[in-house]
Amino acid sequence: MVLPGGARSGVSQLRRGILQFCVLAMLRDGEKYAFELVRELCDAHGLVTSEGTIYPLLSRLRKEGWVNTVWKESDSGPPRRYYTLTPTGRRALAEFAEEWGPFKTAVDGLLDREGSRE
Repeated sequence: MVLPGGARSGVSQLRRGILQFCVLAMLRDGEKYAFELVRELCDAHGLVTSEGTIYPLLSRLRKEGWVNTVWKESDSGPPRRYYTLTPTGRRALAEFAEEWGPFKTAVDGLLDREGSRE
């Protein structure tokens, strides 16, 4: 029996929930503009996203004080808004990373256990 929405719906919800932390991790080493983030997320398996997803996310991260922005001139077009991680964003990322390891291990253990019975 497949539940309404199925596994894809659950994976989509999980992806949405962790995407903000993936963006924070990508900003850990320096500033990036939105299209760079989209491109890098698309290169990572399972994290494909679009500018229509990333801009509202970045706006929310800015409002939460997790990222700062600055406009810079571009050599190839209009000015770009660059995003950098704030100290508050670094703390949020560190807290997520602390929780993620045990969470991932627990989920992997359950999935592996279930797979071994088939």
